[in-house]
Amino acid sequence: MSLHAPGASSDPDKNPHPVETLIKRLDVLDELPSAVEVRRRSYELLGLAPGSRVVDVGCGPGRAVAEMTEAGLKAIGVDVSERMVDVARWRRPDVDVRLGDACDLPLGDGEVAGYRAEKVFHELADPARALREAARVLAPGGRIVLVGQDWDTFVIDSDEPALTRVIVHTRADAVTSPRAARAYRNLLLDAGFTSPSVEVRTAVFTDGLMLPMLSGIAAHARETGAIGEEEAGRWIAEQEARGRAGRMFLALPLFLASARRP
Repeated sequence: MSLHAPGASSDPDKNPHPVETLIKRLDVLDELPSAVEVRRRSYELLGLAPGSRVVDVGCGPGRAVAEMTEAGLKAIGVDVSERMVDVARWRRPDVDVRLGDACDLPLGDGEVAGYRAEKVFHELADPARALREAARVLAPGGRIVLVGQDWDTFVIDSDEPALTRVIVHTRADAVTSPRAARAYRNLLLDAGFTSPSVEVRTAVFTDGLMLPMLSGIAAHARETGAIGEEEAGRWIAEQEARGRAGRMFLALPLFLASARRP
């Protein structure tokens, strides 16, 4: 179903819509060397031969689907957002992108040799159910790779560490499954996957690129009543000053978990 307003441009990038803000942010972050390296490593961990079928769950605008297709894989993107699917199809009409839920994939039993999900499982109320669905669509011997951040482990330098902890944990508590990434290995074992391994890649930011994110988590803490107006303003002002001086420090550990379906 198209989400374009009557008379609007057919290009989703030109239509005002809340999802476009997220897409524009993803476009910037996905170009960072650290993000490029994480995606490259996730493809290596899949270990698929050219021509193999792979599903990218939570594919968003379809960057990973396009990259895997260019590498010779038969990649299928799946996203729960109609708008994301709309944008992915507009930008990359040559790739296979489908509307679907991580817990109810539009795929047959054993249809794919690889399953990839990046920054998805923290959004799921039942990550274990999604892994059971992953096991269903994977052929025996198929590989799974999960990529994500632990929302309790944002490392932020501040003159006020106690206030920073409150801000970070308040934001984490608003996420559906904020600690899913630290549970990847055990979730995979519980779902029957074998030989699970976990790697960590840490993205470090020292300029102002992530200031909107930092301001956002402080604003959320203020809106929930976890901190006061003055505390939020003071903390945001400190981070802005650090950003201008090139003295900001934000580290985001990303966990890459991989395993095999028996």
